[in-house]
Amino acid sequence: MRAPDGPLQVRAVGEELGLQVTVRGKPEPLRAKMTKLTDRGRLRERGDGRFTARS
Repeated sequence: MRAPDGPLQVRAVGEELGLQVTVRGKPEPLRAKMTKLTDRGRLRERGDGRFTARS
């Protein structure tokens, strides 16, 4: 999550992990996991739907 480009979208994280993200609805389980990490204080979700590491 500490990308030099800045915050990442769920699709970009899925692509980096090798998940199939081109099919509609496939990134949703990953989005749910990232939202849980946000709730636990591990990630921060920006208003535009991108995620960053909590610093």
